[in-house]
Amino acid sequence: MTSSSKLPDKTFKTVINSTPLISIDILLKKDNKVLLGKRVNKPAQGYFFSTGGRVHKNETITNAMARIAKNELNITVTLTPKFIGVFEHFYDDSIYKDVSTHYVNLAYEYEVQEIPDLPAEQHSEYQWFTIDKLLESKQVHKYVKDYFRKP
Repeated sequence: MTSSSKLPDKTFKTVINSTPLISIDILLKKDNKVLLGKRVNKPAQGYFFSTGGRVHKNETITNAMARIAKNELNITVTLTPKFIGVFEHFYDDSIYKDVSTHYVNLAYEYEVQEIPDLPAEQHSEYQWFTIDKLLESKQVHKYVKDYFRKP
C-alpha cells in the first residue's frame, strides 16, 4: 500500500467542493462519560464535537484511526475500538469560505483508563459529558448526538 499524505490546498478545496469525504470520529469514553472538544475550526466551529479526522488516500481505516488517535487525542490505539456505525454529515461551510462539506463518517467508541494529555490544535477546551447531558446540551453538535440516539 502506498503511503498516505495530505493533499495540496488547491486540490483539497476541489475535492471538498466535488465529493464526499470519508472521516473517522473517535468517541473517547471513561467511566460512562464521553470526551468532547470545542471545535476551533470549521465546520461545526464553536460546538462540542467528538475528535476525528478524514481518511487519506491509500490509508487503511486502521492506519487512519491510529493517526487520528495520536494527533487528536495523544493516545495509541491498542485495542479494537467498538464500531458504532456509518453516519452522514452535511455542513454549509468548510475550512474554505464558499464551499460546503459532506462527510461519510465512521464512528467508533474507545474506552480508556487514563486521561491523555490532550492537544489543543483542533479544540479550545475539552469536557466529559454523560450521555444524558450530551443529548440535552445546546453546545453539543447534533451530529454527535446522533451517535447516541436510539433508532
